[in-house]
Amino acid sequence: MGAARKFQVMSLTDAAADRVRELVDNSDQDALGLRVGIKKGGCAGMEYTMDLVEEAKPGDDVIEDKGIKLFVDPSAVLFLLGTEMDFEVTKFRSGFIFKNPNEVSACGCGESVSLQEADLKTFAK
Repeated sequence: MGAARKFQVMSLTDAAADRVRELVDNSDQDALGLRVGIKKGGCAGMEYTMDLVEEAKPGDDVIEDKGIKLFVDPSAVLFLLGTEMDFEVTKFRSGFIFKNPNEVSACGCGESVSLQEADLKTFAK
């Protein structure tokens, strides 16, 4: 019997990878990558969190892609499955954008979201 195939929790665009690399390279600390998670807050119920990582925490899902490392908080994995992380610069703002298939709704300002757990049957193949 073969080992179960492990799928990647999140993907990221070239623009997101470039921005993460820039943040890590310009950090005052000895950063390895960026931790992505979620927390309760905002008018829609949840907010994405991002912090520089000096060392992995037990249970982190580590994504190595495009020369950078993303560390996904274990409590956020079911809410982030299938998410694409992008980075955009417009005339009025710049920031990370999450294209999350588990997003049910978002507030008008785009700072918080309502998320549901991913349907694992979608990822079992």
